[in-house]
Amino acid sequence: MKKIIGYTTGVYDMFHIGHLNILRRAKEQCDYLIVGVSTDELVLKEKNKTPVIPWNERAEIIKAIRYVDEVVVQPDKDKLAAWERYRFDKMFVGTDWQGTPQWQKIEEQFAPLGVEIVYLPHTDGVSSTELTNYIKKVLETNPEDK
Repeated sequence: MKKIIGYTTGVYDMFHIGHLNILRRAKEQCDYLIVGVSTDELVLKEKNKTPVIPWNERAEIIKAIRYVDEVVVQPDKDKLAAWERYRFDKMFVGTDWQGTPQWQKIEEQFAPLGVEIVYLPHTDGVSSTELTNYIKKVLETNPEDK
């Protein structure tokens, strides 16, 4: 029986339970999970911010998670190029991207290749941006905690 290869990507800055939930749910649906971690340069280009945690440390955190079989660098958002490299059967993404023009296009690109795009539930109420903003607010309110 063919081993199902899964693929997902993320920044994983300020790792939180939402990240863990996505990785756990992805691994439940494949035999081998490859996780692309966005480079610092890609985050700067796409989100106009520098990650709090540098790429090599974010990659080490992801490598340590039992649901992850392989960590790879994500230098760009070209999912087709990633498929050429890793030949995955399923690509996992959060439901917050479902129905967006970007992901509708990706679905169309992958349909002829037989790659299933799987939308996993987004964990409401938690995000790296919210965590970072909360920490900044606490530090501004309590400068002695710096």
